[in-house]
Amino acid sequence: MIIWLSSYPKSGNTWVRLFLDSLLSPNKDFNINDNVIGQFPIRSHFLDLSENINDQDEFAKYCIEAQQKLNLDNKQKILKTHNAFWNWGGGKYTFTNEKNTLGVIYIVRDPRNVITSVFNYFHKENYYQALEFMKENKVLGGNDEEIGLPTIIGSWSNHYKSWKKFKKNFLIIKYENLLNNPFEEFSKITNYLKSISDFKFENKNIVKAIEQCSFDNMSSQEDRFGFNDNSKRNKLLNKKFFNLGPNNKWQDILDNEIQVKIEKIFNSEMKELGYL
Repeated sequence: MIIWLSSYPKSGNTWVRLFLDSLLSPNKDFNINDNVIGQFPIRSHFLDLSENINDQDEFAKYCIEAQQKLNLDNKQKILKTHNAFWNWGGGKYTFTNEKNTLGVIYIVRDPRNVITSVFNYFHKENYYQALEFMKENKVLGGNDEEIGLPTIIGSWSNHYKSWKKFKKNFLIIKYENLLNNPFEEFSKITNYLKSISDFKFENKNIVKAIEQCSFDNMSSQEDRFGFNDNSKRNKLLNKKFFNLGPNNKWQDILDNEIQVKIEKIFNSEMKELGYL
């Protein structure tokens, strides 16, 4: 069955994924491009299911069936996704269900910091465009790239609210806590995995994985080797995936007007999460 690493884009999902990659391969040299944990969806998941999987309706229709195929091996697996826990086609289709899902690790990040990463990664002209991106119920992808299948992310608030409804083995992790208390927060993740699955971890390897996945180390590896998960456009423009990291502090970056707009639009979710 699947344990999802889920988040709205630019919220720390890749960091957690690389931490677990390192932890699950303690005897290998850490490499940001050597992933143990896959992501969903990729094109191979939908082989023999649809010839038009770039279409979001077709993607939604076959999403559960693709997961059923993945689970035929009866193994526990961790998969990264940016999909919301959506319903599609008037509730006829859904992203996943309890039969295919063992649990969910949901990573959330203060939208005042998400916006600066959205601005950079998605090439917005200004923060107002980036905020519109975060407000809209968006579908990314659907092109002919290898992993460019539709990703139904919704808005920042709807993404969070959708996964919050998935009650089976649900763990929420705040990006800011990972920064401020890495051993405590990453240990929450490993303890959670041990409690619901057959995964086992040693404390010494947790410490090692945290050190290997420091922002400076990941950024340095990207400088030397590139990063496969960076977008095609960013690679062409030589724009880094690991851009600001812990230096992404909304207090130093955002002007008051855009800060107030974010806090007004996402007020209830930010209060619920302790960001306000």
